[in-house]
Amino acid sequence: MKKIILLLSVLLFNLEPILAQDNYERKIFVSASGDSLNYRLLEPEAMQAGKKYPLVLFLHGAGERGNDNEKQLTHGAQMFLNPVNREKYPAFVLFPQCPEDSYWAYATRPLSFIPAQMPVGEEMPSAFRAVKEMLDMYLANPQVDKSRVYIIGLSMGAMGTYDMVSRFPDMFAAAVPICGTVNPTRLSTAKNVAFRIFHGDADDVVPVAGSREAYKALKAAGASVLYTEFPGCNHGSWNPAFNCPDFMSWLFGQQKK
Repeated sequence: MKKIILLLSVLLFNLEPILAQDNYERKIFVSASGDSLNYRLLEPEAMQAGKKYPLVLFLHGAGERGNDNEKQLTHGAQMFLNPVNREKYPAFVLFPQCPEDSYWAYATRPLSFIPAQMPVGEEMPSAFRAVKEMLDMYLANPQVDKSRVYIIGLSMGAMGTYDMVSRFPDMFAAAVPICGTVNPTRLSTAKNVAFRIFHGDADDVVPVAGSREAYKALKAAGASVLYTEFPGCNHGSWNPAFNCPDFMSWLFGQQKK
């Protein structure tokens, strides 16, 4: 009997993330050019009429690309479903999913992740344009607080975070790129956005130089920027980042100047 109870407990524990993610409503956005974008939406609980709420755009990594409208919730989604966080930080949370054959911010995966060799001046690919159009649609919602729009990205999504904020700096109050990279020359436009950057110093997928150079460029531009580097951590630096005690309080404490 004890074995059965233990087995059921393990099963329920493993199912919890799957069941919890059902709280994110499945959505499909169709862009002006006809491209479809799968995404998930989490709305504030018990929204009050006339009250405005922050909006968080979360960009996943390359491993979560696809068309199932599920994998993009693999990392980070649980933070916003935590009962304490849902009550303390009610927000609109958007999790778009990049198609398998696409890449956030760039037409294809960059040939090099070395900061100085990262692309500059490229047009936004169709999937990323769809993300921007979807974001514009939600910003038209009168219950979205346009002074508290945040963007978080992991790896490929961190590259997308740098790209989106560089192109549209007036849209965001804060950006959290985790284990990403960017050509640092692009970041001068984002000097009024608050940044919190994370990276592992043992990352063998995206070189830690990507975050170090971004930090230096943002500091030189006069931006408010914090940088945390995790010793001995490889590419999955989002795990310790999400476990920082002040991750949510810092994010939701930012407001556009």
